[in-house]
Amino acid sequence: MSLPTTPSSSSSPSPAPASPRVGRRRVRPALRIGVRQPPAIVRGPGTTLYTQIEDWLAGQIAAGALAPGDRLPTEQDLAGWFGVSRMTLRHALAELAQRGLVTRTVGRHGGTVVAAPKVEQDLTTLTGFSEQLRRHGMVAGARVLSAGLLPAGLAARSALRLAEGDEVYEVRRIRLADGRPIVLERSLFPAFRFPGMLDCRLDGSLYELLEEKYGLRPHRARECLEPVTAGVREAEALEVAEGAPLMQVERTAYARTGEPLEFARDLFRGDRTRVVVWTSELAGDI
Repeated sequence: MSLPTTPSSSSSPSPAPASPRVGRRRVRPALRIGVRQPPAIVRGPGTTLYTQIEDWLAGQIAAGALAPGDRLPTEQDLAGWFGVSRMTLRHALAELAQRGLVTRTVGRHGGTVVAAPKVEQDLTTLTGFSEQLRRHGMVAGARVLSAGLLPAGLAARSALRLAEGDEVYEVRRIRLADGRPIVLERSLFPAFRFPGMLDCRLDGSLYELLEEKYGLRPHRARECLEPVTAGVREAEALEVAEGAPLMQVERTAYARTGEPLEFARDLFRGDRTRVVVWTSELAGDI
């Protein structure tokens, strides 16, 4: 038995409908992975059917057998192929959607489509967002929402070792990966260290700007991660639903000399990014 690629029917075949579009992308009409037999599904105590299906489909996505944009067969056909109920199949697909591996839509052109791969944000080494995207072969971009000079608040004064009344440059941006919003940034820089910063272009790598114009580049950072949900403004900026999962990364970056250069709070889309951290028994072994 081969994996179904079209809805099952006893009537005579009809011409295949045109592939529907999602946004500006053409969605592939069917699953093509060359699998003739479904995976063995273990039934018994201590096993769950939907987890086995979820793991198998996730493995196909990880191996590249299912590519971004591939449309899975209908729930009815997939459930029949796996030999499970539609409720079990839906549970597996819901878990895959929760992990950001597929997207599910309803309506005439609805269905389950393999999602674009998540962007890995490696916190083991301190590199800018632009450099991280280049490593993944993606094009980094930025849209500046606001940039201005303001008095440092209590949290910024503590992080940047500033006195009451000292000022900071605030830069708020949307970071883009291949033209799609992925991070909402709010970065604060001590104004006295970077005079004239707001006169520079702020839609590129800010770390490269600090190094080229001021001879200062962050060498290490303390970063705190916290899962949060998108409010109205965050949802609008990142083009997600209100309440969607986000990862907040609060960062204080330091120069090689130990002086603090940046205090930032970044909000990453949970469906498009995942954080990677390498650990070892001794830091020197990394």
